[in-house]
Amino acid sequence: MLSFLFAALIAGPALPQDSAQGDGPPQRVRSILLYGDEQCPKAQSEDEIVVCANAGESPYRIPKRFREQPKEGPASNAWTNRVESVEQFNRAGLPNSCSPVGSGGQTGCTRAAIRQWYQERVDQKAKAARVQGPAED
Repeated sequence: MLSFLFAALIAGPALPQDSAQGDGPPQRVRSILLYGDEQCPKAQSEDEIVVCANAGESPYRIPKRFREQPKEGPASNAWTNRVESVEQFNRAGLPNSCSPVGSGGQTGCTRAAIRQWYQERVDQKAKAARVQGPAED
């Protein structure tokens, strides 16, 4: 019976204890982010805890690891850009390219001349319409 009573006392909840020294939890906790060379402020009273964390150089500056510029060169180009530049370079000898190089390069020269003639004609009509002004009824 005595061991049962002893076990019940040990397993029971702890009673609150009043302490004259103030050993209880702090009344106030301040969490502060520091930038650059800022110093952590001291606690204003014994019931206060100040927690400081270094957040980098400046709150308005991009962190150093993100400031690095990507390298320029063939390794940093996208495959799509590489393919487009290769196609454009190789287009010189293809049909309709208006190039003296390759078997079908001359066919594009006729198309280019027709396109240029048509654009000049459209420009002449637009210029004539501006000079004459709107038609009066």
